[in-house]
Amino acid sequence: MLPVQTCVDVCVSGQGVVNRRGFLRCLAGGTTALAGLRVSECLSARADEMRQQGKACILLWMAGGPSQFETFDPKPGTESQGPTRAIATSVPGLQIAEHWTHLAPLMSEVALLRSLTGKEGNHGRATYLLHTSYPPSGGIVHPGFGSTVAHELGDKDFDLPHFVSISGPSIGPSYLGVRYAPFVVTNPNQPPDNLPSPVPSQRLGRRLGLLEELEAEQARGAAAALVKDHQTLYRQTTRMVLSPRTKAFDLDREPDRVRQHYGRSAFGQGCLMARRLIEAGVTFVEVQSSGWDTHGNELASLKKLIPAVDQGTAALLADLKARGLLERTLVIWMGEFGRTPQINLTAGRDHYPQAWNVFLAGSGVKGGRVVGATDDRGVEIVRRPISVEDLFCTFCQALAIDPRTETESNVGRPIKIVERGTAVHEVF
Repeated sequence: MLPVQTCVDVCVSGQGVVNRRGFLRCLAGGTTALAGLRVSECLSARADEMRQQGKACILLWMAGGPSQFETFDPKPGTESQGPTRAIATSVPGLQIAEHWTHLAPLMSEVALLRSLTGKEGNHGRATYLLHTSYPPSGGIVHPGFGSTVAHELGDKDFDLPHFVSISGPSIGPSYLGVRYAPFVVTNPNQPPDNLPSPVPSQRLGRRLGLLEELEAEQARGAAAALVKDHQTLYRQTTRMVLSPRTKAFDLDREPDRVRQHYGRSAFGQGCLMARRLIEAGVTFVEVQSSGWDTHGNELASLKKLIPAVDQGTAALLADLKARGLLERTLVIWMGEFGRTPQINLTAGRDHYPQAWNVFLAGSGVKGGRVVGATDDRGVEIVRRPISVEDLFCTFCQALAIDPRTETESNVGRPIKIVERGTAVHEVF
């Protein structure tokens, strides 16, 4: 089970911006949900520069742990590979698994890391690790990378959330505060429920003023921190529902040919929404695909999963490049671990954190490169092991964030974005 983090479910209704009692109940219970985002008052000069450049990140998260053999590190001619064949790509000598026909011509845009290694083979713990750079620990709940990027690079005057998670919740902001929590879009094929303001802006402002008066006494007492988060959420949500930028959530504004190009699947439309959000100024978007935990009947499952992810990912990369957005947007494709070289008795593969693959594109990453390698059967790493900390340092370098930046945790302890590790320089 993942450590509990404080997030907030934002809901607009005719009675106000958000249900206050529901908010406090969620906050006290620490349930996963949504929230608006802003940045701290003090950012480094480099982060200021990155905000001006509009640096952004899209995480394509394959929940469950995709098999490296059936994605981007096939082992043709070996027992480990199973029935899936390898196909050529736009990069001479580089092969990937056969079902990725849309991505194969675009591998020249991608840096492929084939030697990720870790120790966490449990879904919850590995998901936490691959979202925070830290393994779960008893005393501290670390912020997710989306919240961290929003904290470091988000524009304080921006009126949309700077962290949006599509098709499922993500790791929350922890001690960074509710303003950096993910805004969750459950279904990308429709805008978030009740997004337009239910009342005129002046009336909404009067309601907020009345709320602050009602909470003034609590704000001076023991509940001051809760009230502050509550009011921050209200203010940010108000700015959001009144913003013309909310049209970025409405995919009906896209031509049908564009929607078809991404694919009509939830993942494909999530990728299209991610592009629209990045174009509108959002800093971090996570798009999730679930079902990659293929312990049994793997090939049949992957034949259903891969086409939507292949089409959506390829369309996203091509669209970002065509619009001039790829040079400032880091795209990450990954899951929490890989799968075993051995195919089990139920025609599936089990968890394998010892070696797996990730790919990166955009934001200074040089495409057409392959870093690291496993042996002929995919059992052991034989060239350039890459730790999770190394991976996160690479993310940070692409986004011009200092990975040793410290923030104060809920227990008063300074915590670095990444405690150790070095960036994979070969991709730059």
